[in-house]
Amino acid sequence: MAGELFDSAGNRKYLSAEERVAFLRAADKAPREVRTFCALLHYSGCRISEACALTFDRVDLAGGVIVFESLKKRREGVYRAVPVPPQLLDALDLVHDVRETQQKARGGRGKGAKLWTWERTTAWRRVKEVMAAAGLGEGPHVSPKGLRHGFGVAAVSAGIPLNLVQKWLGHAQLSTTAIYADAVGAEEKNIAARMW
Repeated sequence: MAGELFDSAGNRKYLSAEERVAFLRAADKAPREVRTFCALLHYSGCRISEACALTFDRVDLAGGVIVFESLKKRREGVYRAVPVPPQLLDALDLVHDVRETQQKARGGRGKGAKLWTWERTTAWRRVKEVMAAAGLGEGPHVSPKGLRHGFGVAAVSAGIPLNLVQKWLGHAQLSTTAIYADAVGAEEKNIAARMW
């Protein structure tokens, strides 16, 4: 089922904390635009289609957030702001000239321009290449969706309230986000350890 962290054969559908670190390390060796794309997925938990649709005007350098249009909603114009680390914003500015492009857009040029011009399939392929370079193996967890699920598990493991995780991931229902509270293995052990 779509709302669970394991498939029908019992295979995990999310990247573990160690796998997420390995993914970022492998991304550091990729071309700059691939590196920033992978870092965006890692630090924001956004959907791959939302990353592909990200425009320069939605990178809020001063506010420390990325504003995503929630593309899975039944209507356009639904946005959410996701806080991201300063190093991601710095990398986006360095690689994509965010500040300069935003200034040009204020003058009427380049408004609505995307950071990446890739189609979804190209982006998916780039992410999978980085995952292969990271040695993550095979399985349902080794995918952009597995990275998104890994973000959700990591957020819950870090004690982030479910309502904030729901907002950041763009879930309409809290019950969708609650699956991340069902994390098992090392993540569940870490959560339980807070009570010991």
